[in-house]
Amino acid sequence: MKDLLFDHFQDSVDEILIRHKSILDVLTKFQESQTRANRAVVKAVTTCGCIEINSKKQNFSDEIPLDELKDFLETHVKGSLCDNCRDVIEKELGNNLFYMAALCNLLNISMYDVMIKEYEQIKTLGFFNMK
Repeated sequence: MKDLLFDHFQDSVDEILIRHKSILDVLTKFQESQTRANRAVVKAVTTCGCIEINSKKQNFSDEIPLDELKDFLETHVKGSLCDNCRDVIEKELGNNLFYMAALCNLLNISMYDVMIKEYEQIKTLGFFNMK
């Protein structure tokens, strides 16, 4: 069974994508959109300051069971996004999804199928997936 939201989104991208029809254009726009999303997160730290990144080596004991390990690891993010930074990051992530859909369209791949396959792998392997 297909998810209508995924299909509708992919169809909408296909209808409005005019300038960047070449797979080379779409690949570079997809990469650029990821870079812009990364940059928006960095600006939330360096320009706005609503979040901080305090990174250090992840220390944990080999005695910790694998299913409890996630409780001992840190995200290194302190604080929370302000409304403005959240809006900018959401916009950039949306652009990234747009170009992901465009790439899927050019390669005749369903985003929904990709998501379902990834979900099934997560469900099957659980924390042994180790991504």
